[in-house]
Amino acid sequence: MFDKFREECGVFAIYGHPEAANVADLGIFALQHRGQESAGVASSDGNSVYCFKAMGHVADIFTPSVLSSLPGERAIGHTRYSTAGDTVLLNAQPFSVTTNKGRIALAHNGNITNAAEIRRELEADGAIFSASSDTEVVLHLISRSREKTVASALRDALLQLEGAFSLVLLTKTHIIVARDPNGFRPLCMGQMEIPGDRVSYVFASETCSFDLIGAVHMGDVEPGEMVIVGPEGITREFFAPRRDRSQCVFEHVYFSRPDSVVFGRPVAQSREAMGRLLARQHPVDADVVVPVPDSGVVAALGFAAESGIPLRMGLIRNHHVGRTFIEPSQAIRDFGVKLKLNPVRHLLKGKRVILVDDSIVRGTTSRKIVRMVRNAGAAEVHLRISCPPTVSPCFYGVDTPTKNELIAANQSVDEICRYVEADSLGYLSLSNLWQAVDDNKHEYCYACYTGDYPTDLVNIGELLEGKSRC
Repeated sequence: MFDKFREECGVFAIYGHPEAANVADLGIFALQHRGQESAGVASSDGNSVYCFKAMGHVADIFTPSVLSSLPGERAIGHTRYSTAGDTVLLNAQPFSVTTNKGRIALAHNGNITNAAEIRRELEADGAIFSASSDTEVVLHLISRSREKTVASALRDALLQLEGAFSLVLLTKTHIIVARDPNGFRPLCMGQMEIPGDRVSYVFASETCSFDLIGAVHMGDVEPGEMVIVGPEGITREFFAPRRDRSQCVFEHVYFSRPDSVVFGRPVAQSREAMGRLLARQHPVDADVVVPVPDSGVVAALGFAAESGIPLRMGLIRNHHVGRTFIEPSQAIRDFGVKLKLNPVRHLLKGKRVILVDDSIVRGTTSRKIVRMVRNAGAAEVHLRISCPPTVSPCFYGVDTPTKNELIAANQSVDEICRYVEADSLGYLSLSNLWQAVDDNKHEYCYACYTGDYPTDLVNIGELLEGKSRC
């Protein structure tokens, strides 16, 4: 799936490693799938906080010379695809500022739903903002807090926030990480062994970062928890009372890499279960199962295994194409899907094809893919979606369109099927999605499928217009 949801952000932090910036670079490289707009790393050597960020991909930004300018044994990193705020360097993270409590750097993943209200109050009191990201609101709250330490000021700030946030903060001497009381966005914790019988602590949005750097996954930062790592060791405390968990189920449907463990569950296990349950719920007499790469692949494996219909990679994704909206010509942008996907015609010609994808949002991309497969000679095209219909926008870190733009909010399944020009269309049911992620304790958020939001939405009008997303 691509260009249907805007991917969210990825965060990373490390404490106690002699090459902290280099490890942070690897950490956010593993999280590149969570955002391709900009990336940044901030480090500290105990004397100062250093920061470098730029537009583009991690591998292009962090050259050896850039990394050599980021000394110290502690660092944080961020890779961004905005869910709101302008696409400019000013909004790239981490934000690094000097406050009355010293130099700090901050990065976060999620959407603070009352950010616009807090910002208006701060501006009325004389605060000056340089960016349109809601992360900057947190910095102002930290700076204005009457608490003496950064950790206490951050705790004070977090108690004023609503919505979703998994954040990492760097001072000259400490790393502090925190997760919102609902636990919307993931934040994993791990350890690395380094020479001299020392242990380095690491934190990341997904465990695939740990695999790359050789860290051991210790578990998650809990919802409502703050973890402080410094010369005195590690401290874990809850800054807010626990609430009912509202973990984003779309992390398992689409966002996270299948090789990650997110919310304590392997993502690949969830996606394969989605595919198997989808095959039981919406069987079809066909010749081949074809995934829409990359996010539809594991669900398609499950569908093929359950149905006994062979899986074929009938669509090949070009992983090296840039985002088409930056092209100067509308004619080039109109190539759209063709720039990113190409059919393997001999696998599709004359075949009854089951296309497996993770979601349909506006429907325009799905229609183009169905047409592509049909034009490659497919006799039939049956579309199977490994999640329920998306009927409501998300305000917790997923940049879904407004309700007017969501095709499932305005059309029936039969109408959507006709629109995308498929021979049949089947969505995974909500109950089967619960089963696929093993949600026996009701710990996931399904608001995009139900319209039932787990928090109060302070600025509902602005949120619906997309004005207060970060």
